[in-house]
Amino acid sequence: MNLKDKVAVITGAASGIGRAAALRFKQEGAAGLVLGDLSFEKLKSLDGVRVQCDVSKEADIQTLVREAEKRFGRVDVFFSNAGIFQAGDIHAPDADWERNWKIHVMAHVYAARAVVDKMVARGGGYFLVTASAAGLLNIVESATYGVTKHGAVAFAEWLAIAYGRRGLRVSCLCPQAVMTNMFTGGGGSAGVDGALTVEQVMDEIVKTMAAEKFLILPHPKVLDYMRIKTADYDRWLGGMQKLFLKHVEKD
Repeated sequence: MNLKDKVAVITGAASGIGRAAALRFKQEGAAGLVLGDLSFEKLKSLDGVRVQCDVSKEADIQTLVREAEKRFGRVDVFFSNAGIFQAGDIHAPDADWERNWKIHVMAHVYAARAVVDKMVARGGGYFLVTASAAGLLNIVESATYGVTKHGAVAFAEWLAIAYGRRGLRVSCLCPQAVMTNMFTGGGGSAGVDGALTVEQVMDEIVKTMAAEKFLILPHPKVLDYMRIKTADYDRWLGGMQKLFLKHVEKD
């Protein structure tokens, strides 16, 4: 899909990848941008329709989509991007698990409920999910993050399976470390192959959307790690266990 003359909704638009997407989509010639974020104040520096939005609440996402339809009559692209990072193991409070689940999985479900059927009825559209390399490979620092990002990948896959032959295009963004507000301490285990700028990530997003491919992998090594994982799961788990021990030793 070419972004020129398209109407796009972006969540988590106030910072990081979401902010970079707002700037790049405009540069690519988008006809309209509707930008959602929990921090409305931080949206004010961006061009577009700005809406305060808590993606963990379905009503907020419905409001975001209604605003897009009110202003522009349609949604061509929904970039379900908002995310958080919390350290958390098996002892993390239920509230942390629930928060991660709602933001990393249910927010995509809520967005799909709001736009997908309408996109299909118009002949097609684009649904873009920000997951993480952690959704493909897991991550040693956080069970709450790794597990729910797996869920994000699985939901994006399901959308592509169920709607891919009905005109919906689906992509799943799975970077390793990116220099956003969530980037700290060299990126932890995700920084093993270096950290990218948000502009570099956007180059890969635009390229992959133009090709209408599913996986967006700004760090190409992620594909190699996936192949290692599927070729010998136990060997891969052994490598991840070593990485986990290094993480524990640092703490």
